[in-house]
Amino acid sequence: MISSAIEALYIFNQHNDSILEHVYRSRPASARTVLPHYLAHAVPRPSVIYLPSTNPQTTLFSLVQPNLLFLVPASSDTEPLFVLEFLHRLVDVLEDFLGAPLLASKIESNYDVVAQLLGEMCDAGSVCNTEPNALRDAVDVPRWVDKLLGGVGLPGSSPALLPSGGLRPPLANPVASGPAIPWRRANVRYTSNELYVDIVETLSVTLAPSGRPLAAFANGSIAFTSKISGVPDLLLNLSVPGGKQAVDKVFELPVFHPCVRLARWREKPGELSFVPPDGKFMLAGYEVNLLPSTTLTSRTIKNLNLPITIEVLTSLGLTGSEFEVRLLISSLFTASSSASSSLSRTGTASRGSGKPTPFFGGGGSSAVPLLQDLVVTIPMPDAVRNITDLRASRGEAQFTPADNIVEWRISTKAASTAGSATLRCSVVGPLNEDDEENMGTGFRFDAANGEYDEREDAYQSSTAEPALPVVTKEQQEQNDARKVQMNAPLMPSSASASFSVKGWLASGVKVESLNLDLRKSRGLGDGVKPVKGVKYLTVSKKGLETRC
Repeated sequence: MISSAIEALYIFNQHNDSILEHVYRSRPASARTVLPHYLAHAVPRPSVIYLPSTNPQTTLFSLVQPNLLFLVPASSDTEPLFVLEFLHRLVDVLEDFLGAPLLASKIESNYDVVAQLLGEMCDAGSVCNTEPNALRDAVDVPRWVDKLLGGVGLPGSSPALLPSGGLRPPLANPVASGPAIPWRRANVRYTSNELYVDIVETLSVTLAPSGRPLAAFANGSIAFTSKISGVPDLLLNLSVPGGKQAVDKVFELPVFHPCVRLARWREKPGELSFVPPDGKFMLAGYEVNLLPSTTLTSRTIKNLNLPITIEVLTSLGLTGSEFEVRLLISSLFTASSSASSSLSRTGTASRGSGKPTPFFGGGGSSAVPLLQDLVVTIPMPDAVRNITDLRASRGEAQFTPADNIVEWRISTKAASTAGSATLRCSVVGPLNEDDEENMGTGFRFDAANGEYDEREDAYQSSTAEPALPVVTKEQQEQNDARKVQMNAPLMPSSASASFSVKGWLASGVKVESLNLDLRKSRGLGDGVKPVKGVKYLTVSKKGLETRC
C-alpha cells in the first residue's frame, strides 16, 4: 500500500551542513546517513533516489534551491509527486514568512517561526495546512518590538505593551465573521483596494527547414494580486478568438487554484468565479495549441504571425565554410508601426494573430507592443574549433568556445525597426594533415621525451625557389568541392530565439472584465471601488527553434 506521509525533513546549507532536522514519525535514516549517498550521485542529481544500503532501506526525495538543499527520507512506498509537491509548498511558505531569497541565515535566526510552520503544515506526518494565508492566522510571528526587547533580556509580552488590563485581546469569533476560508486570512484591511491580473505565456515553436511549423504551443499562467479588504467575491471573464463557444477548444489542460469554483467554469467556460487569497497567487494555468487542426502540409508560418522568423543558410562561400542566419522582424512589434497606423483594441484577432491583446473590454493604451531582449542562439558541432569573421548587420555576436555556441544579441533599440537582419560567420574545423604540414615552425614537439627537436630542414637556405605546382581550373573546382564536403558536418543544425513582448499574447487570450459582486462579498465597506489593472507578457526562452 502506498503511503501519503512525511517521515522527516532535513535542510542543509550551501556547504552541505545540516541546519534543521525535523522528524515527524517512525525512525527514518538520519541526515548524516543519507547525505553522503545523495552527494555520491553525479550532477544533475535526480529528485528521487533509492538507497538500498541504508538501514532501513530508504527512498530519498530532494529539492535543490540556490542556497539550500531539502531532503525527505521515506522507509515505505510513498507517492513521489505528493512528497515533491509538499517540498515546493514548504519553500513557498518559507519565502512568504521569511522573505525571498531563502537563506540559511534566515532559517537559523527564525527557528521559532520555522518550527511552528513545520508543525502546522504537517501533523505527525500527515500534510494538513499549506496555505500561507491560513498559516498566518495560526503561526505567531514575533514583532520587531519583541525581538528588540528579547535582545536586551526583557520579555516581549510585557504588560506595559499590551492594552489596558494587561490581557491580550481575544481572538475574533470565526462564526461572527463568516465561514472560514482556508486560503484567505481573516479581518483583512487595506486603505487602498487594488486588483491586478498578469497573464504570462511561454512560447514553444518548432519550424522545419522549409519554414513550415511543426509544432506551436503557448503555456499560459494567470497570476492574480488581491489587495482588498474583507472577503471579496470576484468574477473574471476571459475571451478567446472565436468567441465564448471556442473557449473549451482553446484552453487545453487547464489547472486552477482551489479558490476557483469549477462548477461555474464547466457551466460557462471562460468565467472564473472565486474568493481570492490575500496577496499574489497563481489563479490558473493553461496550454494553447497555436496551430489549427489541419493537415501538416497546410500549415504555414503566416498562421502564427510571430514577432520574428529565423532562416539558416549553410555551406556558403567557395569552400562551404560559411553560414548565414537571417532574422525577419515583424512590423507589428516595432516602434515605426505605431506612427504609421493606429491599431484597434476592440477588434477580434485570430489565434496567434500577433496583434496586441486588448485590456478590459478592449480599452486601454493603444501603444504597439515592442520586441525586447532578443537573443539568437546557434549551437555548433563539437568538431568546430573556432568561429571567425562574425558580421552582424544589427547587434553584436560572439562565439563561446566553452559552450560551443554563437550568441547574437540585438538590443531593444536595434530591434525597434521592422525588416531583416543578418549574421554571417566563418567556421574553422579541426586540423587536417595538409594544415599540419603547412604549419611548420622550425620546431617539433616530442611528446615521449617532453622535448622540442629543431628541424634543420626548415632553416636550410636554398638558392632556388621551389616551383609552384600548376593547378588547373578543374582541379581547383575539385578541391573546393572536397572542402565543401569536409565543412558540411561543421555547419549548425538549428537556431533558437529568446525574446519577450509586453502587451501581447500569442494565443489571443484577453481579459474582458473583472467584476466585484457586492451582494456576495462581505466586509468591503461602503463605496469601495478597487483599482483594476491587467498586463500581458509573452516570453520565449529559446522557444522559437528553426531546424536546418
